[in-house]
Amino acid sequence: MKAGIHPEYQKVIFLDTGSDYKFLSGSTRSSEEMMEWEDGNEYPVIRVEISSDTHPFYTGKQKTDRVGGRVDRFKRKYNL
Repeated sequence: MKAGIHPEYQKVIFLDTGSDYKFLSGSTRSSEEMMEWEDGNEYPVIRVEISSDTHPFYTGKQKTDRVGGRVDRFKRKYNL
C-alpha cells in the first residue's frame, strides 16, 4: 500500500440516538466527541439514527405488504 494516502483506521463507539444503544467497532470515521467505553478507554463517538437495535428488520416489526403478486397489487391499487 502507498504510505500516507489511506485514512486512519481506529476503534469508535457507534451510538444509536433513538435508543441509546452503543457498540464498539472499527472505522475510518472520526469525531471530536469522546466517550468512555466499558474497558475504561475513551473512544470517538459516531451518532447514528438507526442501528440493529432500532431497525425494523432486526426488531421483527417490519411491515410486509407482499401479499399476492404484481397483478394482485395492481388490481388493488386501481380498484379493479
